[in-house]
Amino acid sequence: MLRRIAIAAAVAAVALGGSAYAANEGRPPKDVHFSFQSPLGSYDMAAVQRGFQVYAQVCSTCHSMEHLSYRNLGEPGGPFAEYSVRNHQTGEMENRVGLPAGEHGEYVDVVNNPYVRAIAAGFQVPDIDQTTGEVTQRPARPSDHFRNPFANEYAARAANNGALPPDLSVITLARAGGAAYVFSILTGYTGEMRGTQYVNDYFPGRLISMPPPLASDGLVTYSDGTTATRDQMARDVAQYLQWAADPHMEARKTMGVQVIIFLLVLSALLYLAYKAVWRGQSH
Repeated sequence: MLRRIAIAAAVAAVALGGSAYAANEGRPPKDVHFSFQSPLGSYDMAAVQRGFQVYAQVCSTCHSMEHLSYRNLGEPGGPFAEYSVRNHQTGEMENRVGLPAGEHGEYVDVVNNPYVRAIAAGFQVPDIDQTTGEVTQRPARPSDHFRNPFANEYAARAANNGALPPDLSVITLARAGGAAYVFSILTGYTGEMRGTQYVNDYFPGRLISMPPPLASDGLVTYSDGTTATRDQMARDVAQYLQWAADPHMEARKTMGVQVIIFLLVLSALLYLAYKAVWRGQSH
């Protein structure tokens, strides 16, 4: 009898524990659409540019992107890649960031890209003074890696109540749901707190140490005039982080389409050759 009671109690404890665990699980990412999701989809470069602005002005105070250098922003396929194109009205060559639809131009090497140089120069990175040997700060160059907001892990934890802000270089590839997960986390705060943590319906466990980074509209002023609502900023920075994690996606998709077309043409030629060689032959 006692054995049966003990087994029943254990089963009930496991069931209740599982229910409690499930209740604390985060919700699945929101069903949000991005332009790059379809097999032939591409990045919305205007959104990627705006997303970089959100990262630089909001997210970079806590989160590093140590796998990226500033030059990556201006490389082919990057949001600030510059091209020399001909002005159809004046007939003169002029440099533009990005290529308009249907335009062709010559890529401008990133070392000659003033936009990337200006972006890099807006950040201070540590360096060694060659005269005194002391640690100093200097404006970043395109060849520098993205500035790390903290000197080391201990400094990062000390500034964030013991929590370590994750590096965002490949965050959309490291989390189930990708860009939708990032969007959901940024817009999933309920406004409640449990001690020093914040309730977020889309974070595993529903408690997150990161304060709401997009707490209100208008945290940034978009240079293209787009209204910076919370949802817009979350969508833009999610698209930027997807580009950062997979900057060669568009080239890979283009290559994939070319390979499929080649294989279809090759298959048709092989079939026609087969029919010509074995014409009139019985099998």
